[in-house]
Amino acid sequence: MFFTYLRRELRRRRKAALVVASGLALGIALVIVVSSVSTGMSRAQDKVLQSLYGLGTDMTVTKAAAAPGSGSGRPKFEFDAKGDDDATQSSDRVMVQGFQTLASSTVTRIGGQNGVAGAVGGLSLNVMKVDGQFKRGEFKQDEGAAQGGRSGPGGQGGTGQPQGEVRGGGASFDVNSYTVYGTDVTEQGIGPLTSSKITKGRTFKTSETDAKVAVVDSAYAKEKKLDVGKTVTVHGTKFTVVGVSTADSGDAAANLYIPLKQAQTLSDSKDKVTTVYVKAADSQQIDQVKSAIQKNISGTTVTTSADLADTVSGSLSTASDLASGVGKWLSIVVLAAAFLVAGLLTSSAVSRRVREFGTLKALGWKSGRVTRQVVGEALVNGLLGGVLGIGIGLAGAYLVTAISPTLTAQLGSSGGGMGGPGGPGRAAASKTLDIALTAPVSLSVILIAVVLAVAGGLIAGGFGGWRASRLRPADALRRVE
Repeated sequence: MFFTYLRRELRRRRKAALVVASGLALGIALVIVVSSVSTGMSRAQDKVLQSLYGLGTDMTVTKAAAAPGSGSGRPKFEFDAKGDDDATQSSDRVMVQGFQTLASSTVTRIGGQNGVAGAVGGLSLNVMKVDGQFKRGEFKQDEGAAQGGRSGPGGQGGTGQPQGEVRGGGASFDVNSYTVYGTDVTEQGIGPLTSSKITKGRTFKTSETDAKVAVVDSAYAKEKKLDVGKTVTVHGTKFTVVGVSTADSGDAAANLYIPLKQAQTLSDSKDKVTTVYVKAADSQQIDQVKSAIQKNISGTTVTTSADLADTVSGSLSTASDLASGVGKWLSIVVLAAAFLVAGLLTSSAVSRRVREFGTLKALGWKSGRVTRQVVGEALVNGLLGGVLGIGIGLAGAYLVTAISPTLTAQLGSSGGGMGGPGGPGRAAASKTLDIALTAPVSLSVILIAVVLAVAGGLIAGGFGGWRASRLRPADALRRVE
């Protein structure tokens, strides 16, 4: 009886039911789209942070570079005097980049802190190479002196010196600067190299702690025509390229990766590192781990992904703020309005069915049965609105993903003037990444939509049921004109 009457009433009042369902569908669809876009924003920000940190890294520990003294920090290049004309000269300097060095023992101390699952050190270097040649000039005698115009003995003028000038000659040198990063090959699950994929060759073996091997970034390899099997010379040491990596974000942490011990040898930084990459045992304890490291390891700067996220600006940050602020509040307002309208429409429908409910009560229907009938109709309307809302929301999320609008993420400098606390080889100036926005829809969002649909139906049914339960048969029949 209940379902028969329910089906008949919904069919008879399908226009009103469609209006109620459409209002709920609009609110639910907006919630799905905003939630999906917010998830896409969060993933985009994670991708940006991984381009600096590397997958699996929760925080970095560094020590700010000391203020440069007078004339300090400037590389000096010396060239040997060679007798050959046009002889090629070459010299390079390997310098620690960005931060003061920390003792390698600091890595062990940090790894022993409570809440730390792993810690690994790295050494960021900058190599500046100058090569070219000197060209000897030629002495050209003055034409007047060459034609016999002499004012002194030997045609040398009154000063006794040959009259003329040196022409030609000079120097032509190229300056090539690139970044090298010393990585701990025994612990490759943390650090900036994890944000890149090996596209050719292989990565380091754990046994190659002091081997003369290198992994080169794909962009740098293309520029310098490097490939697997070729060699690259750094400060007189030849390294064999064993792999080519491509950064997920399109911007690598360094041009060249070599084993940490080799980097320490090249830069005369034995048992030194510039950055310690830390992985927390629990993502909920990152703040506690940060506080413990700052307390126990004096003079260091600990930067988490949350700290780094504050430096991200550009359209990604703006859109994220809109999605989390305006978008969510707009969803709440629209959803609340949809619930209110559904409740008012249902209550209004009850008012128009006064004779019907009065007659049913006169025939023996109790107030509870009338209320359940009204709530049942409203619940079906809510579920119908949920189905429509989920469909519209999925279509909207798919449209955002299909369009994939490009957002820019500008990373401001932080941590010692570098483009991120964990970014070896990054320039001091900010850089910009282009991120394609997607709107992934998770199962939890669908479940939220179903809950909202049921809640909307119950709220609307509550309005109407309360109104219907207050009707008395005599009063209801008396109010009918």
